[in-house]
Amino acid sequence: MRRPAFYSRSPRVPQQDAVEPGTSADESPALAAVPSARPAWQPGRRSFGLLLALVVGLGATGAYLWPRQAGPALTQKDIDAAVLRTLQTNVLPSQAARAADIIRPSVVRVVGYGTEKNTPEAKTEKRGRNLAKGKPPETTDEVPGKEVERGVGTGVVIVDKGIILTNLHVVAGAETIKVTFADGFEAPATITALQPENDLAVLQAQKLPDDLIPATMRSTADLMPGDQVAAVGFPFGIGPSVSAGVVSGLNRSFRSPEGKQELGNLIQFDAAANPGNSGGPLINMSGEVLGIVTAILNPTQQRTFIGIAFAVPIENAASAAGSPPF
Repeated sequence: MRRPAFYSRSPRVPQQDAVEPGTSADESPALAAVPSARPAWQPGRRSFGLLLALVVGLGATGAYLWPRQAGPALTQKDIDAAVLRTLQTNVLPSQAARAADIIRPSVVRVVGYGTEKNTPEAKTEKRGRNLAKGKPPETTDEVPGKEVERGVGTGVVIVDKGIILTNLHVVAGAETIKVTFADGFEAPATITALQPENDLAVLQAQKLPDDLIPATMRSTADLMPGDQVAAVGFPFGIGPSVSAGVVSGLNRSFRSPEGKQELGNLIQFDAAANPGNSGGPLINMSGEVLGIVTAILNPTQQRTFIGIAFAVPIENAASAAGSPPF
């Protein structure tokens, strides 16, 4: 598209071709506004100006064409030495540290409130939370008519509208749910979808912080045993905490200690996970979510980590929130 012509707004000054007879130039107002005539051309001045311009031009051309002294060429040995010197003099963050820094703004603490439960699992989690807070393990906060923490877990924001993935067992039976974002902002949340076969729940935060960064999800199609991963969450309410390890196996099955439910197609990993990590993201070294941490294998009733944990692949988790498949 052509730009329209731009016209100056300065008023034009009318010009007169001749002075009326009997009127001098000093008495004519029209001619007073006309600039005085240019002086006659003087050959000496113009010749000097052309000569000066020629000298300046030749000088600039000579400076440009003057051969320059080239610096020493860098060899591969020089480059390798510079890189090695940088590695020796600068402490670089680990891959897990960089990955955790990427995912941290998307990780939330999830707390379910309600009447205190008396199951062995609830008591174990309660003792762990008390120890993490520096309290005696058997301390109870139960007060008649007052809501208490029934469960503490983790969630990960996958949509900037406040849609959060977590485990169903973290919020099951809770009368109210509260999430705490990375910047400390707290908000109530409601359950909007469930996927019991994968122990997944989708939450919607009722209020949002100013800057909410959703996590990036990554397909597990090319995931292999031995790949490095990290688990980010709130074990026993402490966090956000980061533990690193590798994928131990794929397509695993897990049956809950009570034998009520069996989960399949799970990612097995050895990064440390404990009660409170449930619902948190399992990430790769690029900070992308591969799965949702959901269970630990333990032959005892202590529910502490012995080296085997499981995560629901993100493909299943995202489908619970209605996201399209990868």
